[in-house]
Amino acid sequence: MAVGTVICASLWEEFTSCGQDQVKSDPNNKEDSEDILELKAKGAIVFVVAASLLLIILYFFMSSRFVWILIVLFCIGGTEGMHFVIASLTTRFFPATGQMTVNLPCLGEVLVLSLFILPLCFAFAIYWAATQGSPYAWIGQDILGICLMITVLQLAQLPNIKVAAALLGTAFFYDIFWVFLSPLIFHESVMIAVARGSGSGPSIPMVLRLPKLFDPWDGYDMIGFGDILFPGLLVCFSFRYDKLTKKSIRDGYFLWLSIGYAFGLSATYLALFLMNGHGQPALLYLVPSTLGLIIILSAKRGELKDLWNFGDGRSSTRTGEA
Repeated sequence: MAVGTVICASLWEEFTSCGQDQVKSDPNNKEDSEDILELKAKGAIVFVVAASLLLIILYFFMSSRFVWILIVLFCIGGTEGMHFVIASLTTRFFPATGQMTVNLPCLGEVLVLSLFILPLCFAFAIYWAATQGSPYAWIGQDILGICLMITVLQLAQLPNIKVAAALLGTAFFYDIFWVFLSPLIFHESVMIAVARGSGSGPSIPMVLRLPKLFDPWDGYDMIGFGDILFPGLLVCFSFRYDKLTKKSIRDGYFLWLSIGYAFGLSATYLALFLMNGHGQPALLYLVPSTLGLIIILSAKRGELKDLWNFGDGRSSTRTGEA
């Protein structure tokens, strides 16, 4: 699921915008879309501080009430993600639906399509939240999570691998510290303790879950959103770079980074097996298999400098920074 999510997010704009250049309100039309958030190197520092504070808060104040706050936030994000995905696909196959609008008080011009889709997406999220204890709740959680991550990967973009190195490098050490080194301070792995939850009540929803086959304890294989989003940003960048520089699939970077990401995930689960299920920092394997791969491959091709500084000096009135 993780590999499919990353590949789907990379190809999303290419697929959903096909043949819709003339559609006024196409969700993927760059003239009408929300501002793209272009990440900057300083965002890596903000990430590690904010993520560490959140992790510590979760560790010390983990409770059913606090988890429900996260569930509400997840439902809001998942609803918006589902709306984005369904609206994009609908306007792709039925372009006329992207042109029908209505003026509403306080809201202004709104797509008629959104008036139908948003309530359905919201109802889906509420139903999932109310039935988390069911054996099939993981399906709804994964649908909401995948839609949310596809949306995030459309709105947030890496400009070059210089920023990617700062962000993924920071996330790499963050993951290692909170899994392997935090026991030296807190006497247990903070990351594993938070992921495990309180043992009763609802669990933190920011993961994709898949039931383990032939498991007598009905356990789940899980992967956190960060282990998809951080490498996913780089894989999406590689696709945009290949497209802008008109590279073939073989001579580009997208194919190799997709394979590298799949290899890194396989290495993660192999390490879990060899360590008898002891939690592993997935980015320990995913960062070298994606960021390390693109650096080595581009250096061999003599394109490292271009990738490192790609996009520097460009100005865009619609692109934000973080």
